[in-house]
Amino acid sequence: MNLCVLASGKGSDLRAIYKAAKLRLIKSRIRIVISNNSKSGALKFSKQNNIPHYHLSQKLFNTESEFINEFLKLMKKYNIEMIVLAGYMKLLSPVIIRKYRNKIINVHPALLPAFGGKGMYGIHVHEAVIASGVSETGVTFHYVDEIYDHGPIILQKKVKVKPGDTPDILRKRVLRVEHKVYPEAIKMLETY
Repeated sequence: MNLCVLASGKGSDLRAIYKAAKLRLIKSRIRIVISNNSKSGALKFSKQNNIPHYHLSQKLFNTESEFINEFLKLMKKYNIEMIVLAGYMKLLSPVIIRKYRNKIINVHPALLPAFGGKGMYGIHVHEAVIASGVSETGVTFHYVDEIYDHGPIILQKKVKVKPGDTPDILRKRVLRVEHKVYPEAIKMLETY
């Protein structure tokens, strides 16, 4: 499959997917990386590894329609079959979601439906997990629909919450699992 990876931050999930493709653990290939953040690590990594990459933010356009048209033009240009959200901090337009229904996946750093929804991203998720007192959390890979962290679940992996965990310690443990399992989730979808 031809993948488009959307990322807003450091690009650690992008690196994990790239490594899996290089090692031929997955058949899919990253054809393009898009970030809404011009200073993202994902764009730097893409440049270093000769992956076509674009800074594409709605702030760069006069209207949402112009942004969507440019986004869809890039999807067509690179013959994208699957859109992978890898730490992308924006809600996709319903127009894009309809066009790529069941071809957009996201990772969430908790066991959805728990600790999901608007505002539940990054360290906020791990703070909520610890505050709740649950004994396990994990990662969820799911299809993207029009609601934050809502689409059908593809794969989940559990991670223990240990006594004395801080949100940052838990975040690092969950992230290691996320990096390991993201290629597994993509591989599952390659067989469909």
